Amino acid sequence: MTSAGLPLFQTPGIHDTFSHEHRIVLHCGDCQTFLRTIPSASIMLVMSSPPYNIGKEYECRLGIKSYLRRQEPVVEELVRVVSPRGSIYWEVGNFVQDAEVFPLDVFYYDLFKEKGLKLRNRIIWQFGHGLHASKRFSGRYETILWSTESEEYKFRIDPVRVPAKYPGKRHFKGPDRSKPSGNPLGKNPSDIWQFVAEEWQREVWDIPNVKANHPEKTIHPCQFPVELVERCVLALTDENDWILDPYCGVGSALIAGLKPIGGLQAATKRRSTQI
Repeated sequence: MTSAGLPLFQTPGIHDTFSHEHRIVLHCGDCQTFLRTIPSASIMLVMSSPPYNIGKEYECRLGIKSYLRRQEPVVEELVRVVSPRGSIYWEVGNFVQDAEVFPLDVFYYDLFKEKGLKLRNRIIWQFGHGLHASKRFSGRYETILWSTESEEYKFRIDPVRVPAKYPGKRHFKGPDRSKPSGNPLGKNPSDIWQFVAEEWQREVWDIPNVKANHPEKTIHPCQFPVELVERCVLALTDENDWILDPYCGVGSALIAGLKPIGGLQAATKRRSTQI
């Protein structure tokens, strides 16, 4: 606060209803009802992690077929609101029933395919900590399905390149002899992402999950970290594009859409809708 009692920084307006005039929309209510208020082809990036059907306090545990039937109307609305150049990133884990593992990405793939989406990548998010298992190997990864409807989707690799393993490597023969053999901006991070605390330097997305004393930790039982969203935002959106999270939880996608990302020059502020 200043000496005059006014805030030092202007607080962005947070709205409950969707409008292209708004910058941030945060709606607490039924996601299907709210999605119907969003105009078709308005959203550049849908980034979310739906309920896993594991009996958390915010969901009712169902059989796998009943669970998917409940999710299908939401997916239909997401396909309607996403731009022809836009993307849907759907981060899921496993559903376990009677000690049998059901990989949710496999079931969602069929659902997205039925709605006309094409899978561009199946990305592995690896983390070091999670639930321990006694009768099978402990799970230490989840998956992100990146799907688009058209072939003209927005994608920029340069803002998310990672350092090359041999950054000074050069061609040793042929017409390009002695010239750099790789892209000077770095390499493609691939579809297995492993972040480390200092920099994006490995090929696996190894972002620490939000547990216990993690600095981002809130009371939400299944919180995913802001860093998980940041690379998607940089690669798939531009300034003033809309980002939508239909299951917003603590708002990780909203924060990633508004903050400068990792100190990178390419970072710009987006618009976010959370439900």
